[in-house]
Amino acid sequence: GIKAASLVLSDGAAVALEARGYMLDANAWRPEGAETMAMLDGIALTSEHWMILSIFRDYFVRFEIEPPMRALVSETKKRLGRDKGTSRFLYQLFPKGPTTQACRYAGLPRPISCV
Repeated sequence: GIKAASLVLSDGAAVALEARGYMLDANAWRPEGAETMAMLDGIALTSEHWMILSIFRDYFVRFEIEPPMRALVSETKKRLGRDKGTSRFLYQLFPKGPTTQACRYAGLPRPISCV
């Protein structure tokens, strides 16, 4: 069977994750969790990464779902400018897939579109 896991932060707090690495409780999210997940994926989070994670968290609060790619590109364009509001730019930041990888780092549940 598939087992859940946890992510242990520097203060010893454990954040519960489901089998694919998504947080079970979005309210337990802390920036350090995102940094730890990214580090495990070989990514150092930049201010641009944090802006995308902010877009995810804001969108989730408003709509109770993660932003679909089209909405993510549109919001990125608004916040970071036309040259960065592209799926190519988002894939440079999140090579394993912006909607799934950023969703994980943002502490949101596994995307519905990700079966």
